[in-house]
Amino acid sequence: MAVRHVVRRDFDELAALARESAGMLGRWLGAREHTVEEFEGYLERLEQPTHEGFVICLRGTGAIVGGVNINNIVRGALRSGTLGYTAYASTTGRGYMTEGLGLVIRLAFGRMELHRLEANIQPDNTASLRLVERLGFRREGYSPAFQFIDGEWRDHERWAITADDVSRRDRR
Repeated sequence: MAVRHVVRRDFDELAALARESAGMLGRWLGAREHTVEEFEGYLERLEQPTHEGFVICLRGTGAIVGGVNINNIVRGALRSGTLGYTAYASTTGRGYMTEGLGLVIRLAFGRMELHRLEANIQPDNTASLRLVERLGFRREGYSPAFQFIDGEWRDHERWAITADDVSRRDRR
């Protein structure tokens, strides 16, 4: 598994993956357009110091199997960010997201010098909840009406991990 920053040439592959996965992801993300204009806006957002965007790729072929964003990055005393991530229908159930998100977490706590990452997950999204639990996140709370998705405010569970958590786990 490899992780790299999202680049402009990824549009066609990401749009195709999103279209094929619309049934799987629609419940959690809502209906989305996958246009060049939307992608350009996403790339512009990633130029800000408060956002980083990555794709998870197969090392041998470079095929994209997932995506991870670190949003709302705060430096200084907090050194934190909020994770957003997605798997794709054709590659689920193979451990790619566990390994790829693990690589991004190490990057965030290493080169990016963050201390804390949060993931906000809808309570019915059991696959996502199991993913963060496998990676060592802890549940910190429940946020009613947290995010507006597909025309309604959705509740989320708040999960977090710190650099110290990962360091302790690695020492074991």
